Amino acid sequence: MILKALYDYYQRAGNLPSPGMEKKEIGFLIVLSEEGKFLRLEDCRIDKKHAKSFLVKKSVGRASAPIANYLYDNAAYVLGYYNPEKVKKEEDKIKEEAKTIKCFEIFKKKILSISKVYPDNNGVKAVGNFYQNGREQILELVQQDPLWEDVTKNLSKKFSIFSYRIEGEQRILAEQKEILHLESYDEAGNNLSMCLVTGKYGKLVETTTATAILGSQATAKLVSFQVNSGYDSYNKTKCYNSPISQEAEFAYTTALNALLQSGSHNKFLLGNRTFVFWASSNSDASLKVEESLFDLFGFSDEEKDDPNANILKVRKVFESIYSGTLVTSLDDKFYILGLSPNSARIVAVYWAEVPLKEFAAKILSHFYDMEICDTRKEKKPYQGVREMISAVTLGGKLSDATPNLPEAVVKSVFQGLPYPFTLYSSCIRRVRAEQKLTVPRAAIIKAYLNRLNDNNIKLNIMLDKENINQGYLCGRLFAVLDKIQEEANNQNSIRERYLNSASATPASVFATILNLSNHHIEKLNEGRIIFFEKLKQEIFSKLSADGFPGHLDLQDQGRFFVGYYHQRQDFFTTKKEQE
Repeated sequence: MILKALYDYYQRAGNLPSPGMEKKEIGFLIVLSEEGKFLRLEDCRIDKKHAKSFLVKKSVGRASAPIANYLYDNAAYVLGYYNPEKVKKEEDKIKEEAKTIKCFEIFKKKILSISKVYPDNNGVKAVGNFYQNGREQILELVQQDPLWEDVTKNLSKKFSIFSYRIEGEQRILAEQKEILHLESYDEAGNNLSMCLVTGKYGKLVETTTATAILGSQATAKLVSFQVNSGYDSYNKTKCYNSPISQEAEFAYTTALNALLQSGSHNKFLLGNRTFVFWASSNSDASLKVEESLFDLFGFSDEEKDDPNANILKVRKVFESIYSGTLVTSLDDKFYILGLSPNSARIVAVYWAEVPLKEFAAKILSHFYDMEICDTRKEKKPYQGVREMISAVTLGGKLSDATPNLPEAVVKSVFQGLPYPFTLYSSCIRRVRAEQKLTVPRAAIIKAYLNRLNDNNIKLNIMLDKENINQGYLCGRLFAVLDKIQEEANNQNSIRERYLNSASATPASVFATILNLSNHHIEKLNEGRIIFFEKLKQEIFSKLSADGFPGHLDLQDQGRFFVGYYHQRQDFFTTKKEQE
């Protein structure tokens, strides 16, 4: 299903490289004269992590045997160079030297064979003349260039790829289609097999193209088979165990790489997880959802005067789809794929296929569940997934998230399932550790409890004076006592000393806190004394006649914190109304 969905995305996208081509970041160009004389190195880097992309012939799949790319490659192939300083042992240097020479000779052989095929092309002729020089001569030429020192510092980077440009030409040699001799996926002929992706007969691939994600090796693949490891059946090896045609392999790998490319708004990162998403059609509703989802999850990199404008716009898109204002087809679907690095492979840790209208309903439900009152000047009515996970980790680091938490949260959002217990328990733990109940944390607790107890009385967005849950009432009362001390002494020692114990075992500490509060309230003016005493009595009237609970379970501890948060926010709301 994943490969078919990616294949279909390639077919509908319309702006992806044609068969046999791919966009490749190339960091450095070897500039040659028309006679093939080395002139200089040219820098194509954009920044420290990225370089300019060129549309070139699709890169070869490498396993163990060296294979050269078409008119571009890394330093080992193009120049026969490796950094000896990175290899410590002498015997390893000998091995690396031999390996590099082999790569260079293979690349040189390919260049010379291209020269024979296109003898009248001036660019190809120039590169062929350049490789009439030996490896040592070529290295001597490029090492004299002022850019070489910088090149050697970046050989491990993804963009450390070399190609050629002839002086006076605008295009690099590797992107000139007239000399690329692209393969055709014509299905006429013999020796064809059925592709499991398309259901059509075609020529099969032996190995698939690499797809790098954050944390993976450059050679990592979504589909691969380990030779002689129990995956070979009926004497079939490698990808012949699961037949994929050249056409399908090119389409799905091109689509996936396009979704993963730098600057793509069809992906987001959570910890070491990479998520990509796309719609099944080019309908107006599908395209708007695709455009909206990046902002929805809180990953917009655009600075705006109104930080909530994007979120409100997103909400309107999903509301219009759900209400039918924005028409969708029953066949319109939305996909999300979660990927994780694992040695030489890419692991699909999450996959969801949801009808578009149903997807809109799930997202709107998430909006509502996560909505909570916010009296800040720069208030944010919605917390993205990134804010949710940051709120429950030490220092807000996404990389410190509990394993499998990111995909569990995404799954809850996309499928309308209860939010993960790990998210809730981590949130409670962080509140206790920091004595700090932020807006995202309060929203998480509210959302978790409301989805978990779907048939019970739900927590409101703002203060609910009709809520008689004992945990919620204890939280409200604690907020009142905290506020009294704050106004009396400009301190919050009650919160710092007693918040954790009050939320877990109210009966053990509330007598002490109430006694302390009686001393604090005496310092207030008569109007504030009356206000707080009425509020305390209103809460006391709803508490059990048996007194404060001896123990609150984990769910009621969450209600305690929401009650505390609601009451604190209500103080600010009341103050603004009074002003």
